[in-house]
Amino acid sequence: MELTMNAQAPTAGNGPLRRLSNLLYRKPTLYLSLLLVPPLLWFGAIYLGSLLTLMWQGFYTFDDFTMTVTPDLTWANFAALFTPANFDIIQRTVLMAVAVSIASGVVAFPIAYYMARYTSGKTKAFFYIAVMMPMWASYIVKAYAWTLLLAKGGVAMWFVHHLGLQWLLDLLMDVPGVGGNTLSTSHLGRFLVFVYIWLPFMILPIQASLERLPPSLLQASADLGAHPRQTFFQVILPLSIPGIAAGSIFTFSLTLGDFIVPQLVGPPGYFIGSMVYAQQGAIGNMPMAAAFTLVPIVLIALYLSIVKRLGAFDAL
Repeated sequence: MELTMNAQAPTAGNGPLRRLSNLLYRKPTLYLSLLLVPPLLWFGAIYLGSLLTLMWQGFYTFDDFTMTVTPDLTWANFAALFTPANFDIIQRTVLMAVAVSIASGVVAFPIAYYMARYTSGKTKAFFYIAVMMPMWASYIVKAYAWTLLLAKGGVAMWFVHHLGLQWLLDLLMDVPGVGGNTLSTSHLGRFLVFVYIWLPFMILPIQASLERLPPSLLQASADLGAHPRQTFFQVILPLSIPGIAAGSIFTFSLTLGDFIVPQLVGPPGYFIGSMVYAQQGAIGNMPMAAAFTLVPIVLIALYLSIVKRLGAFDAL
């Protein structure tokens, strides 16, 4: 029996699975390739393939008379992006995305700083839950809720009246391109909704970057006689820029492509996302919708190249 078991042991040790295991152990590159090839094929075939197909349709021709798309290649759709009406949509969207990113950073930084430097244990867990809980709610529900909050008889206007800020609201409403009859029909109200919805995406990266800030740097700054204000502006803020840049990737790109909030809140007017939705869904002009999709792709690519130099990818 012992001889039989000893004779069978080399056979089990040299089985197909063992040989494959030894091969993958000797060639870790092959092992890594086998792990990455399936998701990369899925990503390349499904995502990039469909995206390139959509962009290619931007060269097709849309017949306004028959409302049909023909495969006659033309640059007219991309040239139409620079017409005054379409360029105004692009400009409006970009300005809103930049404004939302800046405001989100200003609002998020104190919250993230307090979470990183002054909370621990259950208190920090409470803040994490408080920041992430709005993300668990339905996006549509939050957008509709804000239409009620910003309405003429809503909670926001009640606070404005009781805090004596009506003069400030009237001043903002008189600014061209910002105001409206009420907050719910103004670009200011639309801006507030964007900041609220995307704020958690800014808080968490900033908080993560501040968590990695070595306490020894703050101690060294204090030992060298730096005032707390100097420590903040010369040590803390520069080292938190990667987190701010990482959060701005989310706020900028999400605002750039959103089409729900512009439809529910604010004055009538297209954004890039709502323009793509209208061209593709209501009109059926897929080539023009495809041409508009190229705009956020190019803008986000340029934005990523800028924030990469600020170390945004290291903070994600």
